[in-house]
Amino acid sequence: MEKIVKERMNLFDFSADTMTPGKIVSAKGLVGLLKDFFGRSQLSQFMDQINPISELTHKRRLSCLGPGGLNRERAGFEVRDVHSSHYGRICPIETPEGQNIGLITSLSSYAKINEFGFIETPYRIVKEDVVTDEIEYMTADFEEDCVIAQASVPLDDFNMLKGDICWVRHRGDALEVDPKTATHMDVSPMQLVSVVAALIPFLEHDDANRALMGSNMQRQAVPLIKTEVP
Repeated sequence: MEKIVKERMNLFDFSADTMTPGKIVSAKGLVGLLKDFFGRSQLSQFMDQINPISELTHKRRLSCLGPGGLNRERAGFEVRDVHSSHYGRICPIETPEGQNIGLITSLSSYAKINEFGFIETPYRIVKEDVVTDEIEYMTADFEEDCVIAQASVPLDDFNMLKGDICWVRHRGDALEVDPKTATHMDVSPMQLVSVVAALIPFLEHDDANRALMGSNMQRQAVPLIKTEVP
């Protein structure tokens, strides 16, 4: 853009009175780049609007493919596999079957992308054994030093963790520890999975492969022309 402006200023003799932004700035190159991206880019797709769930999933999709990304033919098992840093950020269930498995994924229910492009997930802060309502969004690297209790851990009337031991996550491992060592707590049991996977009833009792198929098939349901109460 800067190069085009300088060339136009050298080619034409503009006086201070006749010079306007429209005469020296040409948006043709920028418009061409945008049209090329939306028309031919690997990451540009038509919106999937079969039902509201398919639209929502399409807007929350993550991809390892495309320009500067991975190649599905050469991507190994390590890249496609579930990692402990995905917890609360990338859904371990909702992914396509076939060649794209593990390369195209979905954001988890409570995840968001920060100003630097990293995925964050929320946790409740535990202060002096009391679970507060204060929420802290954390990236995977910052989470490494935290001891995070499950959302299902019972609390007493004063919002303190009950019991002598509780299950926590620390550096990717599940540990049984004293509740006093917990620094954070999950905000919800659904934090782990995507919006579509969270709609599957009794998800924790399902086989992972069947849950994957179920989350994908929900996006294919065709709605009624005239909606009615089930």
